[in-house]
Amino acid sequence: MKPVSARLQKKAEKIRLLLLDVDGVLTDGGIVFDNHGGEIKRFCVRDGQGIVLLIRSGIAVGFITSRRSDIVRRRAVELGVKLVHQGVQDKLHAYRQIKRRRRLTDEEIAYMGDDLADIPVLRRVGLAIAVQDSVAELKTAVDYVTKANGGRGAVREVSELLLKARHLWREVLQSYFQ
Repeated sequence: MKPVSARLQKKAEKIRLLLLDVDGVLTDGGIVFDNHGGEIKRFCVRDGQGIVLLIRSGIAVGFITSRRSDIVRRRAVELGVKLVHQGVQDKLHAYRQIKRRRRLTDEEIAYMGDDLADIPVLRRVGLAIAVQDSVAELKTAVDYVTKANGGRGAVREVSELLLKARHLWREVLQSYFQ
């Protein structure tokens, strides 16, 4: 990852909560239905590891998604994500509830999205992030566009960005090289 700008660094240093859209951010945006009505989603293992590293380092992670899926709940449990809002029609309303309940300011929250429904939240958070394969309109409304596509390492990229900005990356690496 190339060095980040001073402006991005300053914003990232303040982040205490990373909120993620699911379809198109944690996944590649594809949804497969089987003949029995079951749903299949593909998650990137490195993105999951990035989420685990954030949580272990004291940066909370949450999901806000307009769809409802047992798969998302299961993935959240696997990763230790306790903040999961599914079936959300108004993401801005959900964001405001989370912010109030967590007693956080906009500047302490980052949000990562990929489509138009994410713009209202992205316009309010302290650090607005779009995945590389987001719709064009979203990319003009954010602070950072990932190099990776959704479901292909974009969340891991942001995890490392946040950990490095908060000077936690060296500590993370040391825990693996002891």
